[in-house]
Amino acid sequence: SMSLCEHALSLFRSAVGTVRPAPMLIKAVKLQGDGCPQLLVKGRAFPVKRDLYLVGFGKAVLGMAAAAEEILGDHLIRGIINVPLGIQESLQRAGMQEMLLKPRSKIQVIEGAKNNLPDPEALKGAVAIQELARGLTADDLLLVLISGRGGSALLPAPIPPILLKEKEKLTKMLASRGAAIQELNIVRKTLSLLKGGGLARLAYPAQVVSLILSDVIGDPLDIIASGPTVASSHSVQDCLQILAKYNLLHNLPKSVETVLSSSPTKPTASEDYSHVCNIIIGSNTLALDEAKRQAEGLGYATLILSAAICGEVSCVAALYCQLIQLVCLGFASLGEGPLGDEVRRNLLQLAAELEIPGLNLAEFLQALQGLGRERPVCILAGGETTVQLQGTGKGGRNQELALRVGLGLHRAQATETGSFLGRCEIVFLSGGTDGQDGPTEAAGAFCSLELVDEALQEGLDVEAFLSNNDSYTFFSQFQGGHHLLVTGLTGTNVMDIQAILIRSL
Repeated sequence: SMSLCEHALSLFRSAVGTVRPAPMLIKAVKLQGDGCPQLLVKGRAFPVKRDLYLVGFGKAVLGMAAAAEEILGDHLIRGIINVPLGIQESLQRAGMQEMLLKPRSKIQVIEGAKNNLPDPEALKGAVAIQELARGLTADDLLLVLISGRGGSALLPAPIPPILLKEKEKLTKMLASRGAAIQELNIVRKTLSLLKGGGLARLAYPAQVVSLILSDVIGDPLDIIASGPTVASSHSVQDCLQILAKYNLLHNLPKSVETVLSSSPTKPTASEDYSHVCNIIIGSNTLALDEAKRQAEGLGYATLILSAAICGEVSCVAALYCQLIQLVCLGFASLGEGPLGDEVRRNLLQLAAELEIPGLNLAEFLQALQGLGRERPVCILAGGETTVQLQGTGKGGRNQELALRVGLGLHRAQATETGSFLGRCEIVFLSGGTDGQDGPTEAAGAFCSLELVDEALQEGLDVEAFLSNNDSYTFFSQFQGGHHLLVTGLTGTNVMDIQAILIRSL
């Protein structure tokens, strides 16, 4: 029989597998008929009256474009994609041939945005995409491939007279003052020709079909890659408010002032977007659904907690530790007593602090109670946590989360009420779906109830590693690195995935 660790690993791999570019596109897109062919996307039909063009931008777009070209065949006239610098070479090195375009491809690849920052190469690609979109007619169809991660940096086209380096400097100043990604994207959109629906407006009257791989919690279409094919729900007022909030109104470049003062004050009306269809073909939710299917196949009673887990990693770790305790109390038939009530209170308080969008914890806890005690339990979740750096160590949010859960379980077991934990086998896994967690070659890590004790026997002090944000070094040294999750580049990205597996001993 497979161990819980092996099960956790196979669930993670199947979740990532379902949002890899090729399987994802093949599932979502078909081309049908010869006379007047139709592009079928998730059951919706778009007639290909004349020519079919393709543009794309973002980290996973190369693999998406390779799969799309296979599906579209000769109907594709021409394509342009903007992808991160060096991605073709790294996929080649990783032996991921299926993510690369064929030798005589009709799709032009432009690599840019070094370190995920807009640069002249990315601008060159954006201008080429802009020109292609501008020349389309009502009988043309434009297929737009968008992958959230890096999508925004790879489509820079500041509204003249703003220069790329001026927009860049403004974005950096906002980021250094603590602006959230949503706020950054609102400012970027307001100063951009292609973001905030600009690409779709340029392509009018052609039919525009966007296939989107989401890496943003809640899949908000106008925020993913700054929404180039979506009517913007924000106005110049919103942009000015953000600049005022971070005290930047008084040292704006002249060109930015010019653009802001001449922009329309209201968001563009959405009736100009009847020629556009935006379809999410990959997301954290889809990946979790696949993992759930697999877990049930392995015999687990499975629940999905949320695809929107966010917040400080120590707080999220505490939430997971309390959840694990609740499941173990259930297995020990202690779930209904005062201990269970206390854990539930802690959980509701943690959830309130974390403010996870759309999470109805009371409902989830009720479903958990109804699972029965016959089968092992699997709880799945996804999203993206944040780490407040205190130390100078090497790690990533997933490895730190796994290590903090290990420490939390160890501490809980040491209390007089926590002895029941020893009656269960517990594995917790957290991994980044892109195969990269922080500046390390690991995607994440997993931990068990015994981790801290076993580490102490090897002379490793978990708390010391955590206070230096040095989770990667810990996992590399602990038991020969066996608790590291190493997948290599996956060519996709839908944020992170966590799995909790528990069985009664």
